[in-house]
Amino acid sequence: MKIGYARVSTQDQNLNLQLDELTKAGCEKIYQEKVSGKTKDRPELKNMLEHLRKGDQVVVWKLDRIGRSIKDLLAIVEDFKNKGVDFISLHNQIDTSTPTGRFTFNIFAALAEFEREMIVERTKAGLAAARTRGNKPGRRPGLTEANEKIAKQAYKLYAETKMPVQEILDLLKIGKSTLYRYLKAWQAKVPVDQL
Repeated sequence: MKIGYARVSTQDQNLNLQLDELTKAGCEKIYQEKVSGKTKDRPELKNMLEHLRKGDQVVVWKLDRIGRSIKDLLAIVEDFKNKGVDFISLHNQIDTSTPTGRFTFNIFAALAEFEREMIVERTKAGLAAARTRGNKPGRRPGLTEANEKIAKQAYKLYAETKMPVQEILDLLKIGKSTLYRYLKAWQAKVPVDQL
C-alpha cells in the first residue's frame, strides 16, 4: 500500500500542492500534519509509523517534509527498512525499493551531512579568525545612539506619563518586544527620577 505523508510548518500554510502530488503518485492514504519540522512531537507521523506494515511504501513530496534533520531522516528511513517498508521522495527522485534509489539516498544523506559539518567548521574558523583580529563576534551589547534616544523617549512616556503601551508603540513605530527591551535597557542606565 502506498501511504503519503504531507507536512507544512504553520497552520496558515496549505497542503494542496503536496496532497495533489501524493494523490497523483497513487497514495491510498495520506497523513497530514501542520506542525514545524523542528517540533519533535509530530502526532500524524507517529500515527503513520505505528500503522505501517511490511510491503508498504511511504511517499513524501520532499525529504524535508518528513525529517527534522539528516540524523532524524536517516533514523526514520532505517525504521522503515527494519519494518520492510520502502521510502519514496517524489521531488528528490529517491525510491529505496530499488538498488539505485538506496544508493542515491545514502549518497544524498552523506553529502548533506558533509555540508552541515563544513558549515560548522567554516563558522568556527570565521569566529576564531575574528577573535584573533580582536573582534568580538556576535550582536553588539547595548543600544545604538539613535535607539538610545528612542529608548529614553519610550521610558519617559511609559514611566512619567503612564501612556498605554499600545499608544507608545504607535507613536514610536516600534514593536512590543523592542519597547520592553528599550525600557529595560534605559531603566538600568538611568532611574526615572533622574530624567
